Amino acid sequence: MTDKDFNFEDALSALQSGQALTGKDGILTPLIKQLTEAALAAELDNHLADEGVINRRNGRSKKTIKAPSGNFELSTPRDRSGSFEPQLVKKHQTHMSDEIERKILSMYALQRLRLVL
Repeated sequence: MTDKDFNFEDALSALQSGQALTGKDGILTPLIKQLTEAALAAELDNHLADEGVINRRNGRSKKTIKAPSGNFELSTPRDRSGSFEPQLVKKHQTHMSDEIERKILSMYALQRLRLVL
């Protein structure tokens, strides 16, 4: 699998063909990346809505994250005033703990379960 949006059907095919779940080209790595970026975008949305002064998005910056599922390049959002302090993956943080990874995967599983029910 490549560094694109996670596709459940492609993941099942890769798993059936013997590809590893974790590691450099692991099946779960694109999912962790996609969900982490979505959570960071939601954090910025919340920050911009709560802030009393005029502020807005100001692009993204990239950093390489080392996670138990594999390394990936994370695109983190920025705000114009520079007051946004992300909580999921903090500024200058380059390692993601397995605890955060488990939370992200469980949120994805709950969302998939809700779609099925």
